[in-house]
Amino acid sequence: MKAAILEKINSPLIIRDVLCTPLKLGQVKVKIIISGLCGAQLQEISGMKGNEKFLPHLMGHEGCGIVEEVGEGVTHVKIGDKVVMHWRVGKGIESPFPQYILNQKIISSGKVTTLSEYSIVSENRLTVVPHDTDERLCALLGCCLTTALGTINNEIDLKFGESIMIVGCGGLGLNFIQGAKMASAYPIIGVDNTNEKMNMVINLGANKFININNIQNELKEKIDVIIDTTGNPDAISTTLPFLSDKGRYVLVGQPKPGESINIPNANSLFGGSGKIIKATQGGKTSPNEDIVRYVKLHKAGLLNIDALITHEFFLDNINDAIDVLRSGNAGRIMIRMK
Repeated sequence: MKAAILEKINSPLIIRDVLCTPLKLGQVKVKIIISGLCGAQLQEISGMKGNEKFLPHLMGHEGCGIVEEVGEGVTHVKIGDKVVMHWRVGKGIESPFPQYILNQKIISSGKVTTLSEYSIVSENRLTVVPHDTDERLCALLGCCLTTALGTINNEIDLKFGESIMIVGCGGLGLNFIQGAKMASAYPIIGVDNTNEKMNMVINLGANKFININNIQNELKEKIDVIIDTTGNPDAISTTLPFLSDKGRYVLVGQPKPGESINIPNANSLFGGSGKIIKATQGGKTSPNEDIVRYVKLHKAGLLNIDALITHEFFLDNINDAIDVLRSGNAGRIMIRMK
């Protein structure tokens, strides 16, 4: 099978022929249809995930596929099932790390990878969905859409009419805007460093778009909820002072290892009822419960994925896709295997 392999930090991915090894307890072999491309892949390529010691390795963590084979002990999926492939832990066995054969040598990989024609996946990283579920939706539910909806629904206690600001309007940020609209936040403000995102941000339900370079002049009010998807310390420090006295600031994007965040006028955190700064891990999503609900919302026409997806590439062109992702001018990018 073909797989996108990271062989060297800060280098392009390489398309290699890789063999799957026999399945172990709790493992599932999945034929992958489509995968999302996430900023986390840029972090892996640059070594920010502490992954250098595991090279070479497969990539990707949100996808859609069909179950081809199940290992011993697997009960939650069966051959022929359509599945969402996700990094959050769901039901089933936590299997050993999968192994593949590359150039006649054994390599290890993560419990779920999605940038290959086939993948060996831990049972608890798969959730079954109806066969008529849009495959692009399935990929989005592997990470970015569930993170956004989960953060809003599970973590920040967003009230009707509370204001919210999304910092960073890439594929993840756009999902947060849509989720905030569904939760009846007002106003919804999208913030980015490029004006090219303005139309996407407004079309998905934001009431206002602000270029972060002009935020001091354009934003006059305090905001109840601020969500940062960039992990950029300067962006975080710039937007923190706009938090209201009952404000919650949620860190979704991860700063680089070793980086620090400056809190301007930190004493202001003690105003009002006490402001909150917190990091989220995937919006506390429970895949086997939440994904089912989100599929229903999409079928009812309440989730718009067409406006989120801006580019599609084939696996052979993975490095072109990564260049577009790195440019900051994309929503969510999809990678088709064939």
